[in-house]
Amino acid sequence: MIDNLLPDEMARMAERIGEKKAHMTAMRMFVLSVLAGSFIAFGAIFATTVTAGSTLPFGITKLVGGVVFSLGLILVIVGGAELFTGNNLIVMAWASKKVSTRLLLRNWMIVYAGNLAGSMCMVAMILLSGYHLGGHGQTGVNMVSIAVQKCSHEPVQAFVLGILCNILVCLAVWLSFSAATTTGKILSVIFPISAFVAAGFEHCVANMYFIPAGMAVAGSGTLDAMLADAGLQLSQLTVQRALLYNLLPVTLGNIVGGAGLVGLVYWFVYLRGNKEVVQ
Repeated sequence: MIDNLLPDEMARMAERIGEKKAHMTAMRMFVLSVLAGSFIAFGAIFATTVTAGSTLPFGITKLVGGVVFSLGLILVIVGGAELFTGNNLIVMAWASKKVSTRLLLRNWMIVYAGNLAGSMCMVAMILLSGYHLGGHGQTGVNMVSIAVQKCSHEPVQAFVLGILCNILVCLAVWLSFSAATTTGKILSVIFPISAFVAAGFEHCVANMYFIPAGMAVAGSGTLDAMLADAGLQLSQLTVQRALLYNLLPVTLGNIVGGAGLVGLVYWFVYLRGNKEVVQ
């Protein structure tokens, strides 16, 4: 079989997949979304590990982190899970009137909650495992540094970074629709995901792990001396900043970028005017 679905065929596939996702039972949807939150956290853990204490040039370090972070979306797409940011593409089925607004919002809310639950479970396990003490504490310092950086954005900046991020994430999902093999799906994911991570764009589900994990390490008291030597602004790590300066604006930006600038654009180009309506 050749991996060569054309964009118009990819659009119809996205529409069918969106319809199927929207009609999934709530329990199945939630369990699969917990898995997705965990999968993205695994990618985040991988990226944190390989960039901890890096002495490589800035761009190379970011590139390596981005490539290994791709593990998260590869697990979601190939392994099968429900990720909020990728599910923004359900808007294509919604725009074709094959999914109601109620079902669209139901999916987004359940999946968002499940992604958060999966991420928080990973934070708890990572802290209990002592993972943050790896590399003589360099791993934990990197975890805190990432969280501080994410909580230091202004809301408008975080919003725009969220738009840019989910354009690339949804393009990765979109490209995977063209692939008929596991290899093709993996290659479809790696470059867009590497690009968003290397560029420092913001992904709400990844941040459900990154920020609580950094806050947990900073509050554990196990690396206080190293964190002081690193000169990190730990005052940025507050629940208010995490929610209002990152997670909320990034989530809204992800919706605009994924649903608006990818999903609706491709719907307009390839599906608008399609008279077939499924009840």
